[in-house]
Amino acid sequence: MSQTFRQPEILEIARVEGKVVVDDLADRFGVTVQTIRRDLTELADAGRLERVHGGAVLPSGVSNIGYEDRRGLHEEAKRAIARACAREIPDGASIFLNIGTSTEAVARELLSHRDLMAVTNNMNVANILVANPQCEIVVAGGVLRRSDGGLVGNLTTKTIQQFKFDYAVIGCSALDLDGDLLDFDFQEVHVSQTIIRQARQTFLVADCSKFQRSAPARIGSLRDIDIFFTDQPLAPELATRFAGWGNMFRVCA
Repeated sequence: MSQTFRQPEILEIARVEGKVVVDDLADRFGVTVQTIRRDLTELADAGRLERVHGGAVLPSGVSNIGYEDRRGLHEEAKRAIARACAREIPDGASIFLNIGTSTEAVARELLSHRDLMAVTNNMNVANILVANPQCEIVVAGGVLRRSDGGLVGNLTTKTIQQFKFDYAVIGCSALDLDGDLLDFDFQEVHVSQTIIRQARQTFLVADCSKFQRSAPARIGSLRDIDIFFTDQPLAPELATRFAGWGNMFRVCA
């Protein structure tokens, strides 16, 4: 079966089953796994699918991809973004890292920093930073979201309000052409808005997959971000708007 007929059928399988697996598709179509990976990459580049470990899922505007699957997405890009972000954070700083696989990557890049105080509502970030004896860790309590180790709710917000951070490092689930930062969980959005208010500088870490997604809840605007770290240039319309706000944009590779 040619690519022209194969890709629409792959999309139909994804619509029916929710996910497609590389090995299963290769057997089904009688082609190599490399051929299927190319198909999935092209469909992902077109915004029709989201790549996950071993396959792909349909992009959703109302629910997020599973956390473990998100960990396997764009790993090299996340590492490059995290390295660039960590270079902007000096020793002796107070920081906040929120929920997300990109902020977890930043935490790994901070393991050699000295005299840090890190506040987080991400249990995974706290566990990563345990390996840095030069980092004091404060966990913002709240309701534990088992799916991703995040802490959300009023208690989390009230804890964050007790601090004024030198730097906040946040992620988002989607970024639209108006420059709005979007997420899926309304409780998490309120926490993120509080983080931005309590930070002297806010860094956004988000790979290019967030440019192709949508989510229903608004965190804020790129106007609120001091430096945006990503792996691909912004769309011209958004890049012009962002430059007009006078904020900094870093493409990390």
